[in-house]
Amino acid sequence: MHTSSAANTPPLPPLRHRLAALLLLTGLAMQVASMLAPWLPSVSLSLPFWLASALLWPDIPRRNQWQAGVLALLGVLFLAVAMTLFDARPALMTLLDGNAFVVAMLTGVSFIALIGRPPTREPTSQPVTGRRGLIGTWLGVHLLGGILNLSTVFMVGDRLERRGPLSEPQLLGLNRGLSSAALWSPFFAAMGVVLSLAPSLQYTTLLSVGLPLAFAGGLYSVIELSRRFDVSTVPGFSLSPASLLMPAVIAALVMLFHFVVTPSLTIVSIITFLMPLLAVVTNLARGLSVARERMVRHFHYRLPGMRGEITLFLCAGLLTKGLSVLVDAATAGNWTLFPEFGALAAASSYLAIVISAIAGLHPIIGVSVLASMLELDGPHQTLFGFVALASWAVGTSVGPLSGINLSLQGRYGVSGYRMMRHNLRYALVMSLLVLAAIAWLGHAVAA
Repeated sequence: MHTSSAANTPPLPPLRHRLAALLLLTGLAMQVASMLAPWLPSVSLSLPFWLASALLWPDIPRRNQWQAGVLALLGVLFLAVAMTLFDARPALMTLLDGNAFVVAMLTGVSFIALIGRPPTREPTSQPVTGRRGLIGTWLGVHLLGGILNLSTVFMVGDRLERRGPLSEPQLLGLNRGLSSAALWSPFFAAMGVVLSLAPSLQYTTLLSVGLPLAFAGGLYSVIELSRRFDVSTVPGFSLSPASLLMPAVIAALVMLFHFVVTPSLTIVSIITFLMPLLAVVTNLARGLSVARERMVRHFHYRLPGMRGEITLFLCAGLLTKGLSVLVDAATAGNWTLFPEFGALAAASSYLAIVISAIAGLHPIIGVSVLASMLELDGPHQTLFGFVALASWAVGTSVGPLSGINLSLQGRYGVSGYRMMRHNLRYALVMSLLVLAAIAWLGHAVAA
């Protein structure tokens, strides 16, 4: 009996993998602690993640090493230029903060794999395929992602991956389903950023325009992908009550915390601590030995296995931090980019942000830079808000270094640049719809 048990026990991972997993848990714990003690220094949250990434660096695929290295190098270069040429004095203790909260969320979200019973065999039921499967994947990710953000991609993607490696139609469905939720969802990170930059915008106006645009993007995606690829045998996400039960319960709990228990916390913060808590509670309900076995396995293998996505996010965050410092230092002054933010200015701004996203910059950079160079009253804030959300939705779908594409690359191995090429036509069609909406909103503002 002991021999059989020992034979079934996997070998311990290398020591540096276990140390890295401990550091990831430390960073997650510090992020949760900061919700109760916001006075904690930010470096105490970000440094554990960077140390874990350094320990796991030798195991990262060479392609990801090059990409992450270039991102980090550019970030340091931008900081050096800002400090040397423009006499910028950034707070040194905050330079590693970029995307640390996203990495904490990813670490917390990884525990979703422990919620629910582990599958004892491959699914045997007939999957939904074809256009119905594409609709299910897009709609499931879109509706649940509008609440749970990036974690929904992993829930749906991991479920689809049980039947085999994800295909391009599946990956594009995940990508577009989530990114288009930025057009309307009040729980998306995009909306939080926009509301902080334009607090007087009219959300109902944005919802009346953004929601139809999002579903138009979903309809186009289903038609386009079913024509470009043979999807007759490609499994999709089933919208049956059974498949939606666990995500729906999680979404309901997140809403309960957001509106009742911890209304001061963002959705991202709630997800960060709620997923590990649910994993612990649901596994303890099955017995201490089962809980311990699953938690140890997750600690030894799943957490170190996140090395690709964690490193890419951290280095992309350093790039964003460096560029933000440089832009802030170089554009200091009392001038505005446009004398009036009308339809033409809004359309030009939207195109510039999307093009910069294709070049590799996260839309948040373009949105933040644009806001810093505008003086907006109430009605124009609504137009600005739509430009920001639309450029975020389209830019993150096509941008090779966006959060969704970095996550798909780190989790499922698909190149962000490959996703970009597949999404260029989608970005063009969505941009035409967005520009039409901008013209309508601009006319309403002018009137």
